[in-house]
Amino acid sequence: MSKVLLLEFNEICPTLLNRWMREGKLPNFSALYNSSQVFTSMADVSDPDYLEPWIQWYSIHTGLPYDEHKVFYLTDGPKADHPDIWRRLSGLGKSVMNCSSMNARALAGADVFYLPDPWCSNEPAWPGEVEVFKTVMAKLVQESTRGVALGIGEWLPFLTFLLRHGLAADTVRAILAQLGSERLSQSDLKWRRVALADRLQFDLFRHYYRKLHPDFATFFINSTAHLQHAYWRHMDPDAFPLKPDESEIESYGDAVLFGYRSMDALIRRFCAMAEPDTTIILCSALSQQPFLKREVSGGQHFYRLRDMPRFLQMLDIAPQLVEPVMTHEYRLRFADRDTAERTLSVLGRVKLGDERLFGARLSGTDIHLGCQIFDRRDGDGGEITGMPGRNDTLYFFDLLYAIDAVKSARHHPEGVLWVHTGEHAVHTSPVSILDIAPTIYDLLGVRDALGDDAVRGVNLVPRFRSTGLPERRYVA
Repeated sequence: MSKVLLLEFNEICPTLLNRWMREGKLPNFSALYNSSQVFTSMADVSDPDYLEPWIQWYSIHTGLPYDEHKVFYLTDGPKADHPDIWRRLSGLGKSVMNCSSMNARALAGADVFYLPDPWCSNEPAWPGEVEVFKTVMAKLVQESTRGVALGIGEWLPFLTFLLRHGLAADTVRAILAQLGSERLSQSDLKWRRVALADRLQFDLFRHYYRKLHPDFATFFINSTAHLQHAYWRHMDPDAFPLKPDESEIESYGDAVLFGYRSMDALIRRFCAMAEPDTTIILCSALSQQPFLKREVSGGQHFYRLRDMPRFLQMLDIAPQLVEPVMTHEYRLRFADRDTAERTLSVLGRVKLGDERLFGARLSGTDIHLGCQIFDRRDGDGGEITGMPGRNDTLYFFDLLYAIDAVKSARHHPEGVLWVHTGEHAVHTSPVSILDIAPTIYDLLGVRDALGDDAVRGVNLVPRFRSTGLPERRYVA
């Protein structure tokens, strides 16, 4: 029986890992790979509309396929009542940690740590002292496209908390180096800040991991998935008919590799931190590939509302709550279904030319809202119609602004799944992401206690069972 540490590195790609490991650029990934059982995972759905990380991670954590759990939106996971892996294990007396795993419900208890992902920030962190970290990080992520500035009243409690909860000296040095490089360089380097967020989260995780010594822990990061979506075109310009210019390639050409090398450094820290009886599992849920459908504009463009409160006031819409979700999207919560349906009708009348400006879907009494114009817009962007009570002309860019990064990569159903056993084998037959939960239950010795009704996938442990403990190998 062993403990399990599940590293959830969202949407990292087997092809990119293999390429850069061969080139010697990812020594710690290579060390983990060479002492792991290597699988290629496949999503539990084939329809591209359901290849979304907040769906696939929910499938992994519950062991249920989308056809059963039906959790379609980010922030829907906390509202659903399916038993997840942390609850099942906690119910059996196991200590558990959930560090930012996507679309997961809140946890609390004596042997529990819970940090919600930045988009499910209405879920309370546990222990309660972690709320200050959750609040600041969620604000920075949700409003990253605006370059939001925090006040001293937010920074001071945040920094005080970090100093008392694991902030490492090398993280401080990395922050100072990043800020210095931004001031001295003529190129845009702010995109590198995503790696700093990962380091801060790791320091916090390590602090509580050493206190709790959990039987099962998860650690989720999205930084490299973001860099791939935004800068794949700069990494591989030959794959796109419309190529970025030389100045863009100079600024962003190494952005994706930077993400992988930052994760490689984290792998070293995790291997150094994990106890000898801990099995490390690396998982990506999905991966990515070049996004070529928008060939004329070189990718998919996103636009976000400049002032959501003003926009709602213009349309006489009064939701109970407004939640930023991913990139350009919001969630509007209403008291009843009738109000939500009337709001949906109002939103449907707002158009850019002949096309509806907003994609809006009803889910219970909630509306998921986002601009559905994905082509490049120039000038004023075009005239908007359907806004009630306006005699003047309203243009696209009066209402919205362009998010800097163009989406040049899309989701792919293949994923990374490495189980660190100390022995290396590559398993050529793909496995389902639904196989991850039963494998973890077996490694933790609780499969029989849970019974077959807890899982839908296949236990992979019989394919690689060994009597030896994992060998701790990492590169300094």
